[in-house]
Amino acid sequence: MTSQPKTQQKRLLLKLSGEALLGGEDYGIDPAVLARIADEIQQVLAMRVQVGVVIGGGNIFRGAGLARAGMDRVTGDHMGMLATVINSLALQDALERIGVYSRVMSALQINEICEDYIRRRAVRHLEKGRVAIFAAGTGNPFFTTDTAAALRAIEIGADLLAKATKVDGIYSADPMVDEAARRYDQLTFDRVIEDKLNVMDTTAVVMCRDNGLPIRVFNLNESGALVSLARGDEVGTLVLAE
Repeated sequence: MTSQPKTQQKRLLLKLSGEALLGGEDYGIDPAVLARIADEIQQVLAMRVQVGVVIGGGNIFRGAGLARAGMDRVTGDHMGMLATVINSLALQDALERIGVYSRVMSALQINEICEDYIRRRAVRHLEKGRVAIFAAGTGNPFFTTDTAAALRAIEIGADLLAKATKVDGIYSADPMVDEAARRYDQLTFDRVIEDKLNVMDTTAVVMCRDNGLPIRVFNLNESGALVSLARGDEVGTLVLAE
């Protein structure tokens, strides 16, 4: 694969895990982490890059875990969707406290606190410079927020899906466990699937592959990484077609 020319993004979808909001906390949301993420998004918007966001709910609730313990999977997944709404509202508040207009759009109808997700309305929010925060996953059980991020990114016509993690890209093994793990600068979608690199669930990777949407995996904890990524710098690992 040849390296890609540096091109500033026009519209990107940022995928955050719920755990990313924990910071130094054992549970819930660390306000300092939330404020830092909001500040970086504000910097990206100042570059005239449109931003959509999907957040997981693992810092509050994991439906799949309780399903393994005997809870009905559909019930557990719906509870997990509600956890993503909580995180989305928290990010909206952090953004608006620094003067960034944003809208939470939910795949579940919760009209008292957020808008329903409608693709054309979401695109209009982005065109007006607002951050569109997509909550409640796909609105369906058995689908992860990774898949929701891929789906929303494709629907809104994003140039890139930016997957935030705790490490600076995709490795051949868990770098926290294996010191010999090698970081990749660039990979194909098929290589990610065949080698079971587990950076996102397979459904999400296949959706991105089939729709020509590149994924960039980067370290959320690295200050300025999101801004560099939006500028077109080679941050983390890029996943794309051959």
